Amino acid sequence: MGHVFIDVEISNLEKTKSKKVKALVDTGATLTVIPKKLADELGIKAEKQEEISTGAGKILINRGRGWIKVKEKEDIFPIWVSHVIDKVLLGVIVLEALGFRVDPRTEQIEEVPLLLY
Repeated sequence: MGHVFIDVEISNLEKTKSKKVKALVDTGATLTVIPKKLADELGIKAEKQEEISTGAGKILINRGRGWIKVKEKEDIFPIWVSHVIDKVLLGVIVLEALGFRVDPRTEQIEEVPLLLY
């Protein structure tokens, strides 16, 4: 399976600033990460700093919150802000909470029923 990029809209909590961006759907990642430059542009503020595990080891990273919209579905989610990553990575928490999955045959996202357990 190749890389799957989708259009998403990210907004600050007040929805006063938003931006449509291409996001890499990272089915191997739990969390959603945006570049610091985008967080600053949207006014997504760090609420706390956390240690997270990556493929390269543990790092300290800031976490904020904002609206994430995929197709016509949206909600408020934690968003981790990276000084290193230069693209939006959409993790499985957002993907599954909004009722989507990646179809490996088409390399597109598709709607699926939400699972309670």
